[in-house]
Amino acid sequence: MFTSIKGHSVIVTGASKGIGRGIAKVFALQGAKVMVVARGEVEAKETVDEIRSNNGIAEMQLCDVTDWDAVVEMVKVTESEFGCVDVLCANAGIFPQTKIFEMDPEEWDKVMETNLKSAFLCVKACIPQFKKKGNGRIILTSSITGPVTAYPGWSHYGASKSGQLGFMKTAAMELSKYGTTINAVMPGNIYTEGLRDLGQDYLDSMAATIPLKRLGVVEDIGNAALFFASDEASYITGQTLIVDGGQILPESLEAIEEI
Repeated sequence: MFTSIKGHSVIVTGASKGIGRGIAKVFALQGAKVMVVARGEVEAKETVDEIRSNNGIAEMQLCDVTDWDAVVEMVKVTESEFGCVDVLCANAGIFPQTKIFEMDPEEWDKVMETNLKSAFLCVKACIPQFKKKGNGRIILTSSITGPVTAYPGWSHYGASKSGQLGFMKTAAMELSKYGTTINAVMPGNIYTEGLRDLGQDYLDSMAATIPLKRLGVVEDIGNAALFFASDEASYITGQTLIVDGGQILPESLEAIEEI
């Protein structure tokens, strides 16, 4: 049994849908107080309503996580609502698919700001909270794309996710003086709203390349984040956890066929 995180204050960015919503729900089910952070009001409210319908505690803060003043305000609101910040789940991200030759420099910058710069801003804004308390937990949502694998059209996404891991390693050293850990979850193919319209044949073809023969669910990532936030993970920092059903293991399609 893990030590309970009931009553802990948790910020989840990009929590209005997809993996972020899954992380928020997992923490709320364990009794944490969750600040749902997103840009879209309607979807953020849906996340809050879903958590509350299951007797969880959640509030909503609209925030552009690429804007420093907005991020500082996000932390202030969380402290006002919940008393402090115990856990930061820096999950916000975008993944437009555009090949390098066709990509505008503005698109590159937007992905870097949303995926990488926002992680830096959110961590920086939470440091005073962790310094005051003498402890804290930070979990980044990275990806296997970039650090481990590649896919045409995602050069900017892959670079941003690799950049998160480089940032994390130095941050782990600097944050240690505040009793704070920072780690990253690296999802593989996870079933989210963005995949629903692609058709069952496409989903089946994706699942066929994974040794466990299924796509992950958002709760799989939420559970990994929950572990990193636990007391039992207090001696783990600057590390990554791949959650992909074994997706990166086969060296060829033939290897999958041998299973």
